[in-house]
Amino acid sequence: MLLPAPGLAEERLVVADVLETPATQSRHAQRSLQLAVTRAGQRLVAVGERGIVQLSDDEGRSWRQASHVPVSVTLTDVEFVSAERGWAVGHSGVLLSSTDGGENWSLVMDGNQAAQIVLQGAQQQLANGAEGAERAVRSAEYLVADGPDKPFLDVTFASPSRGYLIGAYGLALETRDGGQSWQSLVERIPNPRGNHLYQMQIRGQEIVIAGEQGVLFRSLDGGQSFSQLSAPYAGTFFGVLGLQGDGLLVYGLQGNAWRSTDGGGSWQQVDVGQSASLAAGLRLSDGTLLLADESGRLLHGRQDASRFAALAVQSPASITDLLQTADGALVLAGVRGMQRIEQHELDAGVSP
Repeated sequence: MLLPAPGLAEERLVVADVLETPATQSRHAQRSLQLAVTRAGQRLVAVGERGIVQLSDDEGRSWRQASHVPVSVTLTDVEFVSAERGWAVGHSGVLLSSTDGGENWSLVMDGNQAAQIVLQGAQQQLANGAEGAERAVRSAEYLVADGPDKPFLDVTFASPSRGYLIGAYGLALETRDGGQSWQSLVERIPNPRGNHLYQMQIRGQEIVIAGEQGVLFRSLDGGQSFSQLSAPYAGTFFGVLGLQGDGLLVYGLQGNAWRSTDGGGSWQQVDVGQSASLAAGLRLSDGTLLLADESGRLLHGRQDASRFAALAVQSPASITDLLQTADGALVLAGVRGMQRIEQHELDAGVSP
């Protein structure tokens, strides 16, 4: 017998439950879906499904679960501004903070609070008489009414005090005081359709955001204002990497990778030799590039991103994030947890 679909009240109960239920210690944590990995001093920190945070103190050779995470929502990204101070974001508009290298986490914000911040920003624009402010207020009111169901997808800090959150349906916030307070960025980004925003690249005062349906936004003043770049492709971009000079590389669905040498003014498509979606990218210590696709394949590219070639080694499952260790190995986050590939294995791959 088919059961009726859950109603709105039931859905909100589910969301409330995962926001109030701490992540449980799981014997299967090391094989769980992990979506992002970063460095916190000498420690590596990875985040993923059900609020699971994993820690490694030996450059990714072994992992253990963090002591306390106050929510059990999927965590999508993590970043540390020092060995102790870090931030993680995820579903239900969650923002978490750690002051002890990722061992323990506290809830800073959920989607209800994020929506209220966006509404306050839109109302301020309306009070200032800004063009389009009435529509922005209506959109923000819908966001508030929806409840905490919009995920953050990326957290990036330009410095310990200046940080940014972006996510689904154009959700975007900033802090200028190290996370003590957050303000809306939504009204500064020309994204009237509310396209999802997947990843942000920061170089000094330059910010580039890659998102859904080929949207690309650029700020040259640290996020005070954004303009939309001419998109070379109408499909979704999952990531962006800064290249030498004013260069950019964007990548996403169906093996699409495009590079620009003039800050996004013009684009050239890069042939990566396959059509699987590109999910993660990394600049290595020698300046060359790595892209990872949903099949687990690793693609090694020149510093200018003009050419990529597949490495002989690959992951047995889809890769979601990449990190190079201090000893030159590669740590992969993915569908089956964390994996370490030694430097000699990478050196045996195909050079571009």
